[in-house]
Amino acid sequence: QVQLVESGGGTVQAGDSLRLSCVVSGSIGSIGTMAWYRQGPGKQRESVARIDNTGIINYVHSVTGRFTISRDNAKNTVYLQMNSLKPEDTGVYYCNGNIRRRAGWNYEIYWGQGTQVTVSS
Repeated sequence: QVQLVESGGGTVQAGDSLRLSCVVSGSIGSIGTMAWYRQGPGKQRESVARIDNTGIINYVHSVTGRFTISRDNAKNTVYLQMNSLKPEDTGVYYCNGNIRRRAGWNYEIYWGQGTQVTVSS
C-alpha cells in the first residue's frame, strides 16, 4: 500500500516560519500532483498549494508570497515552507497526492493523517 506521512507542525508566534514535510512510501509506481490542504476550526477544508509532476505550482490567494511548495522526487517528498505566519493560518494541514501504485492501472488519491499548525498573535 501507499502511505503519506506529514511532519513539521507546531505552535509558533505570528511572523514566524515553519516547514512541513510529507513523505510518500510504499509500492509506488508514479507520483503525479501533490498538494497541501488545511482546515481551520469551524472552517471548510481548502487547498493551500499544489505542484504537479512537471513543476507547475498554484497557491491560494491568502498564502501567495508567503508559502512555497516544492518536491524532491528522489526522496518522494513534498515540502511546504511557510513564512510570515498569521493567526488565520492556524489549522490542521493535510498532504494530498495523486499516486499510481506499482501494480495499479490508474492514479488514486491518498491523504496523510494531518499535522497541527497553531499561530498565536
